[in-house]
Amino acid sequence: MAGNPPLKLFGVLALQGDFAAHAAAFRELGLPVREVRRVSELDGLAGIIIPGGESTTLLKLMADEAWFEELREFHANGGVVAGTCAGAILLARDVRPRQASLALLDAIVERNAYGRQVDSFEAVVEAPALGGRVAGVFIRAPRFLALWPEVEVLARLDGEPVLVRQGRVVAATFHPELTRDRALHRYVAELAGCLPRALVKGPLRASA
Repeated sequence: MAGNPPLKLFGVLALQGDFAAHAAAFRELGLPVREVRRVSELDGLAGIIIPGGESTTLLKLMADEAWFEELREFHANGGVVAGTCAGAILLARDVRPRQASLALLDAIVERNAYGRQVDSFEAVVEAPALGGRVAGVFIRAPRFLALWPEVEVLARLDGEPVLVRQGRVVAATFHPELTRDRALHRYVAELAGCLPRALVKGPLRASA
């Protein structure tokens, strides 16, 4: 009897931000992960997540290679592209205050909409598409000011969208990797075909 096929690789953009925490979250689900530091390392991935951090700093680091062109091509060729916090900002079509973005998500995003670092907080968001309630940390979090009709809201906080999807693009304004909850990582991995349900390993929430 043939064994299970090898799991597809999921990538974490590892230029800046919480990339190590994201990688650890995927590994807890039994998923092989690649930390991506060069555009050539996009080859062979089924999906990639852009972590939180500082979006303006990340833009400067991405200037060394053709990241925007390569990530857009990666998505056009069938790859899943996800982003959390600063990553969500880079995915949006329109950013306020103005800055460059990948424009893969038909949304208007406001940077640092929840205030300064001292205004950070942890909350449980309502996410029926992910099986119920999901924990997230909001650190100088962005806010979705407007969404095009094609954008699906996956989770809300106090009625406001905080997790959205448009096709193979998923964006969260919070940090799921800083909690014990792995529902969002499982969702994007399954979207990319990295975790067929029959092969899913690990708990929905990490052990203490």
